Amino acid sequence: MLDSYEIKPYTQMGTIAKDRTDNLYPLEMVLPVLGMNEYFVKKVIGKQEHLTEDMIVKLLEQDAFSETFVPRSKVLTYLRKEIDCHLEQACLINTINKIYKGDAIPLIDQLDDNSIQCVVTSTPYWAMRIYDEFLIKEWADGEICTFGLEQTPEGFIRHSVETLYHLKRKLTPTGSIWWNVMDSYNTRTQIRSNAAEALYAMQGHDKKSWKDHKYKRYSAGHSFLQDGEQCLIPQRIAERASRIGYFVKSVISWCKTASMPEPQQSRVSRNVEYVLHLTTQRTPLFNKEAYLTLSADFGGRQPFESEKLSDFWHLPTSSGGNGHGAQFPLQLPGRCIALSTNEGDIVLDPFIGSGTTAIAASLLGRSYIGFDIADEYIRIANDRIAAVKAANRKTNIHV
Repeated sequence: MLDSYEIKPYTQMGTIAKDRTDNLYPLEMVLPVLGMNEYFVKKVIGKQEHLTEDMIVKLLEQDAFSETFVPRSKVLTYLRKEIDCHLEQACLINTINKIYKGDAIPLIDQLDDNSIQCVVTSTPYWAMRIYDEFLIKEWADGEICTFGLEQTPEGFIRHSVETLYHLKRKLTPTGSIWWNVMDSYNTRTQIRSNAAEALYAMQGHDKKSWKDHKYKRYSAGHSFLQDGEQCLIPQRIAERASRIGYFVKSVISWCKTASMPEPQQSRVSRNVEYVLHLTTQRTPLFNKEAYLTLSADFGGRQPFESEKLSDFWHLPTSSGGNGHGAQFPLQLPGRCIALSTNEGDIVLDPFIGSGTTAIAASLLGRSYIGFDIADEYIRIANDRIAAVKAANRKTNIHV
């Protein structure tokens, strides 16, 4: 674990590179980086299969440009790196029902294209936790940090979308991504080292001065967010996911039956997290009847829910008693998997944590692949999966 860590909002200043190369960039490589579709590009520069750097700069100058996961000033630099390493990478991950250790993006790149029917995951929350095991890396936007400890919400949003970019071609044409993310506030606060510490503080028991904490974040210095303002992280990830070519099918509110207390007097308390349902085509595989036929224990209709499946889900929270403070309840991945897969399909969780997605997939007759950087979480996940499989064999459970 880091001895100390501070997040101080900092927005880089930059301009588009003035030098040009003779590189020609495939249209499909450029579109998600620019956040534009081929029809708009055709209006600006005509029908093209490959783009020159002058063409790309012309597109960057359009009012319609809005960054996805690479800032405007770094687009050419990023594309030059991509064209240099645009070689077919050997697919090395071909064993299912296994958890692999490592950074999510390189592992995602080792999956076969069009092989994953469903992704269910919850990424680290922005600027909320310091984990015992972490991975510092350089991202496409140039920031060097571990995922979840970016200097600004924009950095976290970019890195989330960069991960989604790498996932996109791994999905089957009818596949779905269910992306759980929580919003945050731009506040001066301490960063917690474990879930118990977070709960203790949210209950108003932490009497330490802010400056006395080893891990803390500042709020002053952001380019536009004011102190105490909601960041709107889930909605901004969804908008950028659309720009890189996803269909945003739903932004689902997960209304928890129990939530952490917040000692706030100037706003309502948060009681929801969000699940983004993303697909690569307008009509994905969607087993809507599973909502009514699946057991409530595995994500079927809950006592407070109507017969109509809506974008407001009443699902319980997990106790986090297995060593992971931000653990899924089984019902969340269970519902997502049942809605968007058939038996035998492959489910991926690139931030698998304590393994709840894998457990839900196994109980529903699906295969799973998981990634995580932490040996301890992989051990916990494998132990939980083994225990559930053993209990399943004894009781002959059928979901």
